[in-house]
Amino acid sequence: MKRFVYLLRYIVPYWLQAVLHTVFSFLSVVFSLFSLTMVIPFLGILFNTQEKVYQSLPLSFEFMRQEGLGLLTILKNNFFYYITQLIDNKGSIYALIFVSGLVVVTSLFKTGFKYLALHNMATIRNGVVRDIRNALYNKSVDLPLAYYSNERKGDIISRMTNDVMVVEWSIMSSLEMILSDPITIIVYMIGLVVISPHLTLFVFILLPVSAFIIGRIGKSLKTSAARGQKRMGEILSMMDETLGGLRVIKAFNSEERLKKRFFDLNNIYTRIMIKIYRRQYLATPLSEFLGTVVVVFIMWYGGTLVLGEQTTLSPENFIGYLVVFSQIINPAKSFSTAWYNVQKGMASAERIDEILEAENTVVEKPDALSVTGFNESIEFKNVGFRYEDDWVLKDINLKIEKGKTVAIVGQSGAGKSTLVDLIPRFYDTVEGEVLVDGVSVKDCKIRDLRNLMGVVSQEAILFNDSFSNNIAFGSDNATKEQIIMAAEVANAHDFIINTPEGYETNIGDRGNKLSGGQRQRISIARAVLKNPPVMILDEATSSLDTESERLVQEAITNLMKNRTSVIIAHRLSTVVNADMICVMHEGRIVEQGTHQELMHKNGIYTRLHNMQMFS
Repeated sequence: MKRFVYLLRYIVPYWLQAVLHTVFSFLSVVFSLFSLTMVIPFLGILFNTQEKVYQSLPLSFEFMRQEGLGLLTILKNNFFYYITQLIDNKGSIYALIFVSGLVVVTSLFKTGFKYLALHNMATIRNGVVRDIRNALYNKSVDLPLAYYSNERKGDIISRMTNDVMVVEWSIMSSLEMILSDPITIIVYMIGLVVISPHLTLFVFILLPVSAFIIGRIGKSLKTSAARGQKRMGEILSMMDETLGGLRVIKAFNSEERLKKRFFDLNNIYTRIMIKIYRRQYLATPLSEFLGTVVVVFIMWYGGTLVLGEQTTLSPENFIGYLVVFSQIINPAKSFSTAWYNVQKGMASAERIDEILEAENTVVEKPDALSVTGFNESIEFKNVGFRYEDDWVLKDINLKIEKGKTVAIVGQSGAGKSTLVDLIPRFYDTVEGEVLVDGVSVKDCKIRDLRNLMGVVSQEAILFNDSFSNNIAFGSDNATKEQIIMAAEVANAHDFIINTPEGYETNIGDRGNKLSGGQRQRISIARAVLKNPPVMILDEATSSLDTESERLVQEAITNLMKNRTSVIIAHRLSTVVNADMICVMHEGRIVEQGTHQELMHKNGIYTRLHNMQMFS
């Protein structure tokens, strides 16, 4: 219940609609109760048992105070006085027509106010779901890269899609029942108290027993639903991996193995969902059965009040009581169904909150400094970093002067990419600090810091959009001429203009319509257009063929002109002209110097160089 109340915080921005919904729901129930209680005078007139009232009472607070009468008593007396006048002056049939017309009018008001209540509920329900989606996307973009290294992408997508959908259909769809049905039950119970206090006291004893039985069964839904949503996350993760690795799956004839794994996972999920739905479907028949039991007890006890030696309830009042009570059964049943749905949805709500409440370890200080340019150097001082337990970087000391080209080389897993990721604060250091112009990156505004840098990674990250929009990504005010110039610098212009729509041609999902070299050149053009003073190139040519590598290398050379560059290189031949080469081994910088200096040392760099030359 605490989690449900926590979820309702999203309703706060829609407080006006919530108030209007409550008011209109109350008015709808009041008019509904009034139309239902018309059965009492109708039956009294029909069977000629209607109590005759020949004196109207003044509707004033002074009179009510003096006589000790309530407002309902006076209204009831005056209504029956008017009915008596109709019967005596115009006949019983005219009185029946009047009562029937009154039912039609009150029913019109009842349904009208019901629509107005639902009209406001539509805004609340869809607005809350929109806000949850926005909050999830906002949080997922703000979270550091370290968060995603420990999470499965498919499971996160499942939380943002499937879990939000479950919250929408299980909790938000139940919200109307949760807000409206208690009002309906309370108003009808007040009406029942007015008709027969003794019989209503009997009802108060029976209803809590029914609610307790329904609540006990509903509790187990939450645990099963959590298991189901977790399995759905695993299914989406596997689908994502399958579609992304379809070429490898087919090449290794692993279709049947993957199918079996998926079918087993899907069967487990199906068994969990069958269990959930069976228990959920129990809500309606169980509440209906318990409602029938309660009605039978009321009929028995009410019958004793009507037929007993001391009659305390008239037949028409008893029938009217049953009619009003019958209207409590549906909202009570709906409320129990809503409770089952909420229990199921709370498991998804908790999975959503795990993302929303995840700690963002890369945060900007309130008094962070604005950074307008890069003037001197980037420096690593005694830097250490680890993802969890094992150290990835240790005792890193490095100074990158403005205008210099520094290459980072070493075996796979040496920590090269992690090292450069600390500069734009994709991760934060665990020990030591990274300084830009003598100021710690943790003291700088993150947006300003990243504006100083352009990144070209080994895998060109492109979007399902046009060439033009991919090149201008992050440069909102770029002109067409600037985009073309950036493409020319990146050796991309020629192949772009040969496509059907030129710069407006869509490049497909992740640029799958392009070759590896073309994707990389678009990525370089994007960095050129940004025109940052610092360039970070993470093995930008490692996966290309010879011709593509030549074109990309030319583009990189153009990109690095008059800039400070940090290059992670797999092929040492691409960095022999760097101002400084840093050799990393097991998370430490073990050698530094120019190509000639490192070759002269005859150390790790020399061994790597000779291995590549030999190969």
